[in-house]
Amino acid sequence: MPRGDKSSYTDKQKRTARHIEQGYEQRGVGKGEAERRAWATVNAETGGGKKSGSGRGNAESHAPAHKGGTQGGAASASRSAAERSASAKKAAATRKRNAEGRG
Repeated sequence: MPRGDKSSYTDKQKRTARHIEQGYEQRGVGKGEAERRAWATVNAETGGGKKSGSGRGNAESHAPAHKGGTQGGAASASRSAAERSASAKKAAATRKRNAEGRG
């Protein structure tokens, strides 16, 4: 089996990788890098390619898919207090405006 061959992956793993890849591309990551990250995430979650069957392999861990949220805090921490405050005020105004529109 040549390197990079995806034939040993289940259909669910392939769909998951495609969905993750699309998410990265929507956020501006290049096609090749998005594909690499998507398959790395699938491999980390499921332990790599495997066929279905009772009692085969280990349970899936979705920790890699949740990892991005913890990394996002660094971006916020690097902003000044004034920038964070202005952003919070803008968000509050948007929520208020949306609530009035629904009311």
